[in-house]
Amino acid sequence: MRLLPALAAILIGALLVSASPASAQAVRPGPTSLRRVIDSLADAHRGVVGYSITNLETGEHLERRGDETFTTASLIKVPVLVALFDLAEQKQLTLDDPIVLTEIDKVGGAGQLQFLRTPLTLRLWDVAWLMTTLSDNTATNLVLDRIKIRRVWQKMEALGLPHTKVHSGSMTRIGTVAPDSSVKYGLGVTTPNEMARLFTLLAQGKAVSPSADSTMLAILARNVDDAKLLRYAYGVRAAHKTGDVDNARTDCGVLYLPARVVACVLTKENVDTRYWMDAEGNTVIGRIGAAIVAHWAPRQGPTR
Repeated sequence: MRLLPALAAILIGALLVSASPASAQAVRPGPTSLRRVIDSLADAHRGVVGYSITNLETGEHLERRGDETFTTASLIKVPVLVALFDLAEQKQLTLDDPIVLTEIDKVGGAGQLQFLRTPLTLRLWDVAWLMTTLSDNTATNLVLDRIKIRRVWQKMEALGLPHTKVHSGSMTRIGTVAPDSSVKYGLGVTTPNEMARLFTLLAQGKAVSPSADSTMLAILARNVDDAKLLRYAYGVRAAHKTGDVDNARTDCGVLYLPARVVACVLTKENVDTRYWMDAEGNTVIGRIGAAIVAHWAPRQGPTR
């Protein structure tokens, strides 16, 4: 019976220590608080916002219009990249295969290949890099000419992403393989959940193979466009891809916070259709990105 007072004393002492300010653990708000912040930003935006956000380490997930279809703009170049690496994995081509750029291949919009002198011999790796990091439209078309659009469809369907489709080459809608969908969505279509799922598979090494997926993420980490998800998150490392077209802006990627967070934010029907840094589609995605960083990595890097 003498043990009871002793045990009681130990328990009381432990409670006092655990309740002291020095040992108290900070309480981090749950996903509900983050959802409230992001939804307030989406509600205030002059357009439609959809998102799919998952912390791959904790399993926490948030979404809005997650299964609704959105225009991808150049975000669809990620499925093109995945299909290319899948064919390389199957030994149906190599990333060292030569690609000859000619004048007739050149298209406008994003990218630098349109300004280079021809004929110019490149490697598949080179054009894949330019397609992904600079969103080069000419490079994208060179990749699609090599692998064919339907193979991108087949790969996405094999990954369980049936709504994620590229319709044509960049700036060449006359060659679309899906005229009706192309008229509605342009270059490509997806849903926030499907594109987030693709980046999740890449992060898990399950899109093509661990080695191929690691290489693709390394390329995506060199994306030069930081006007959206990373806009107010200076110093945050991410492997992501963006898209811009008239009334739509998109960005999707893996944020290393250091927990890996897959964040996909897609907008459509934007009132502000200007192609400039401070377009409202860019800024709303940027503020959502800042909210994600503030929630899961409040001390990682200064905001701007």
